[in-house]
Amino acid sequence: MPSAVVSRTVNAPAGAIWDVVTNLANSPAVLTQVASVEVLSQGDFGVGTRWRETRTMFGNEAAVEMEVAAVDPGRWYDVVAEDRSATYRSRIELSERDSATVVTMTFSAEGRGKAGRLLGALTGPLTRGATEKLLSQDLADIAAAAEGLTR
Repeated sequence: MPSAVVSRTVNAPAGAIWDVVTNLANSPAVLTQVASVEVLSQGDFGVGTRWRETRTMFGNEAAVEMEVAAVDPGRWYDVVAEDRSATYRSRIELSERDSATVVTMTFSAEGRGKAGRLLGALTGPLTRGATEKLLSQDLADIAAAAEGLTR
């Protein structure tokens, strides 16, 4: 699947948004599409932080174990997740602009094995728009939470 990328300007400082997007245990209260989160690692948010997220996507609930693969604290982090059919990569990036912050989310999936790659090649272009819609909803939820913190 080609990468899906969505951005949104949020009327909050990057620090407030970072607090929202790295508070994994609070994700179900912030993100309307997340049913539950089980944090699997100890310590501060950083490389190696792991959690199991159950999310409603395309009308179905799916649980995936996720892990932070790289991070520049306060600016961006990359997450990798895998299931039987694909490897998923996502990034959340924050860029301050005047008194607001642009939040960009990127998502891609790569099929595993010949069958997974073939299925991805066939369905990727069809699901890109739906994936962008899901990411846009996450951004709207993040914006509402971060802007609520700064009022």
